[in-house]
Amino acid sequence: MSQDKQKHSFQAEVAQLLHLVTHSLYSNQEIFLRELVSNASDACDKLRFEALADNSLYEDQPNLEIRVDFDTEAKTLTITDNGIGLSRQEAIDNLGTIAKSGTREFMGKLSGDQKADAQLIGQFGVGFYSGFIVADRISVESRRAGAKPEAGVRWSSTGSGDFEVEEITREKRGTSVILHLKPEAAAEYLSTWKIKSVIGKYSDHISLPILMRKEEWKEGQDNQPGKMELTDEWETVNQASALWTRARKDVTEEQYKSFYQQITHDHEDPLAWSHNRVEGATEYTQLLYIPAHAPFDLWNRDKPAGVKLYVKRVFIMDEAQALMPLYLRFVKGVIDSADLPLNVSRELLQESRDVRSIREGSTKRVLGMLEELAKLEKDESASEEDKGKYAKFWAEFGAVLKEGLGEDFGNRERIAKLLRFSSTQSDAPTVSLADYKARMKEGQEAIYYITADTLAAAKNSPQLEVFRKKGLEVLLMADRVDEWSLNYLQDFDGTPLQSVAKGAVDLGKLQDDEEKKKAEEAAEAFKPVLAKLKEALKDKAEDVRVTSRLVDSPACLVVGDGGMSLQLARMLKQAGQKVPEAKPVLEVNPEHALVKKLDGSVHFHDLAQILFDQAVLAEGGLPEDPAAYVKRVNALLA
Repeated sequence: MSQDKQKHSFQAEVAQLLHLVTHSLYSNQEIFLRELVSNASDACDKLRFEALADNSLYEDQPNLEIRVDFDTEAKTLTITDNGIGLSRQEAIDNLGTIAKSGTREFMGKLSGDQKADAQLIGQFGVGFYSGFIVADRISVESRRAGAKPEAGVRWSSTGSGDFEVEEITREKRGTSVILHLKPEAAAEYLSTWKIKSVIGKYSDHISLPILMRKEEWKEGQDNQPGKMELTDEWETVNQASALWTRARKDVTEEQYKSFYQQITHDHEDPLAWSHNRVEGATEYTQLLYIPAHAPFDLWNRDKPAGVKLYVKRVFIMDEAQALMPLYLRFVKGVIDSADLPLNVSRELLQESRDVRSIREGSTKRVLGMLEELAKLEKDESASEEDKGKYAKFWAEFGAVLKEGLGEDFGNRERIAKLLRFSSTQSDAPTVSLADYKARMKEGQEAIYYITADTLAAAKNSPQLEVFRKKGLEVLLMADRVDEWSLNYLQDFDGTPLQSVAKGAVDLGKLQDDEEKKKAEEAAEAFKPVLAKLKEALKDKAEDVRVTSRLVDSPACLVVGDGGMSLQLARMLKQAGQKVPEAKPVLEVNPEHALVKKLDGSVHFHDLAQILFDQAVLAEGGLPEDPAAYVKRVNALLA
């Protein structure tokens, strides 16, 4: 071994790290290029900062850049930057250990205003070792800015436990990382198309130009086929500027829309977006979008969903679920954190205090966007297109937003104000709880609603008859999530919500004394028939009672105030879940001809069964024994 070529052992933890990196830490091998390009960008940022005090460090290369090149013959992939570079000792210290990080050490020396100026400088951490995912040997050739050409250094290792360092002559400052690719990696990554696609996916936002050699078609000779060959001309293959890092005033509406389409592959423009830099205990930039239509798998709560996570402009993951609550899983966009580590895992995201802060801030931002869209509905100066945006959002994502009532206690009031429903006054789901409350009749003490399997079933439910008679508006709810979500919304702005299908009907001040007296007299006169009905239906009904809620229908089914609705019970059974056995209450209308016919009828038992089964049908269910129901009806018709 020559005198200037020395072998060193890796720090003890490096062998463990290399195993972790190649087997566990990175599930997607192509991110090795992301890491190495990121390190190259950091080296250029570091030079830019040091050159503020010593401009000569730029030498004869004032333009900072990153070059990516490959050699199909040698099976190498090289990432070169003209940044700050490494001295021999820095190569030993920073490439042979983990605990010591060149950039972290550099940041530690900064103080005062320098810290603010150096905010773009990232970390030099374990990312370098990710190169061993695809390479069986890595060489690093470097020279520090300002040093003589003969002060260059070559570091090389197979990642097996030691590395070699030797002095070389290097004319240009900066660093070249040369990956000697494994056979399977060489087959994939020695391709201009593949490298461009990876750079476009992970590093398009890097603020420096990333250059690659152009390819051109070369005709074959002597009956040999033509092929693409690399030229000596270089071209920029990235945008060289992250849109979210720019000031809002410097980004056009078309650029925001184009970026949305780039990250979502959605051909339609978003309904709204919000671009903000948040500073304080946690620093991050957010660019969040509300799409115009729902994906086909919106209701699959197990499917990963969320915004893209970047750390200091370095792409980390596509769907960072921890950054957005599940009920906002339709939100698209980017969050770029200045505080999270580059090697952040999904597990760490669940536990980080910074992540909780980002999640809370982003949730509030999204709800703020929705509130702005909702305001446009009644803004006379807004265009018709803008006025209709919230209705469009609600049609696509309203049912998902309702999940927030049960999942986000802190924002429940804000979510409640964003809810929209159909009602007995409007088939379109445009009625807010505030609208309803503003139209409440004098003496009305509750916001009335009904849940059903379909809007038609809700609209035609017999439970609504007395409310229609008195001109009382009832909210119609037909989303599967309604019954569950409303368990978490007991009142709105001090007014209780009351299901018209639960408990005995109580219209309070809206029911006069004469009506109450008439109902009591009817109940008293009907007691003998009620007793017989209870006996005939004892296997099906918890109770049978006279009601004042019916006008045109003979009977209806209700459940107790705290009971599970029949609709929810059916839905859970269809999903294969166990549902506690609970019988409904049958309420009958003593003024109806069919009910009057019960008294003294020789077909009392059959009529009682028909009455109950018709009540089941009226609220969207099916009789327990449809064939028996048909047989009874046919017998009576005959």
